[in-house]
Amino acid sequence: MSYKSTYQAAKIASPAIESHFTNLLKVALQEGDEDLAPEPPLKVIETIIDVAFWASLRKEEGRSPKISLAYLPPVLAGQPLVFEESILLTPSVLTKLAPAVERSGIHLGIWDEGGELYVWGTTRTIPDCCFVLEVVEPGLLVIKHRRIHGFGKFINVAVLKGDEIKIIDEHSRSLPDCPALLTSLLDFNVQTGWNDSVNVLIQNILIQLAASMRAHGHGGSLLVVPADSDAWRDSIIYPITYPVTPAFDELTKLMQQNVSEHDFSLWQEDVNRVVESIAGLTAVDGATIISDRLELLAFGAKIGLSSNGLPVEQMLVTEPVVGNVALTIHPSQNGGTRHLSAAQFVFDQRDAIALISSQDGRFTIFSWSPCDGIVHAHSVDALLL
Repeated sequence: MSYKSTYQAAKIASPAIESHFTNLLKVALQEGDEDLAPEPPLKVIETIIDVAFWASLRKEEGRSPKISLAYLPPVLAGQPLVFEESILLTPSVLTKLAPAVERSGIHLGIWDEGGELYVWGTTRTIPDCCFVLEVVEPGLLVIKHRRIHGFGKFINVAVLKGDEIKIIDEHSRSLPDCPALLTSLLDFNVQTGWNDSVNVLIQNILIQLAASMRAHGHGGSLLVVPADSDAWRDSIIYPITYPVTPAFDELTKLMQQNVSEHDFSLWQEDVNRVVESIAGLTAVDGATIISDRLELLAFGAKIGLSSNGLPVEQMLVTEPVVGNVALTIHPSQNGGTRHLSAAQFVFDQRDAIALISSQDGRFTIFSWSPCDGIVHAHSVDALLL
């Protein structure tokens, strides 16, 4: 391949990304999965990252490009839109094509022809384990792939922002106190079709809620409490601004449906619609409260000290990326009132979790760590981009 990359982060990050896809495809093949995407070679990964990075810094008619690139041949793309002549992959080409493909779910197809990378067209359908690179904003790239046999949020592999490189640490999911939601965000082999376990479906829908909360940009708090207990009420100031009676259980009902493969896309659209509605409520001042069966209980709720009256004094902060070092800090050092309230809620309600989105895009999952006896704040914005 004659293309010479000049973006240093592309050279540094590519080996770890290549290793991830090698292992991903190996596991998928061992489990009997078929119709898999081809494995992206090291030089291909480096070149696509480099070209996408320089394209992200350009503008077309005053707008920065937002593009999703998928490495696969047209024959694996379902019903692709194929150009009569493939176009050599360059930053200028991506910048020119970006306005046509910036809508969610559309990928530019990239493939190797005669030792060079070309753009062959567009597709909405990609196979399992397909290498995808998304240009989020100038200088910000996310390498990802979709869940095996699943729906919803793609699994992020790496995030590159300028010279900052974050390689997602898959091994974080094996830690004894890793909450189920974080495990689902990290586990590239979790299958999340309609016929999988209810718990896996719940975690996947919570991921969609988290991504939607982050996307609306207002910041928000989502408290997930046990469905069979009212203990959480001891940590809420009354009266609640917007209680929901009876509980809004449309997501619960959707999970209970026996959906045929033919109807799966319609079912998914219904789930997405309800997720967007509930995520929108988190933009209202105060916390939105749902049960661990996804029943909406209230929004606009204010968190207060429980009847035991003990304020939270410290918490553990980690990020599931390679090289991260855990920090023990006072909750006030991690953010504003929203973060402090979430830490206090989890400190008092140890069988609950809190999902906190900041206006600047930061996203944190608060859970109780029985092993360390401390509130654990998992910074996961790199997983939700």
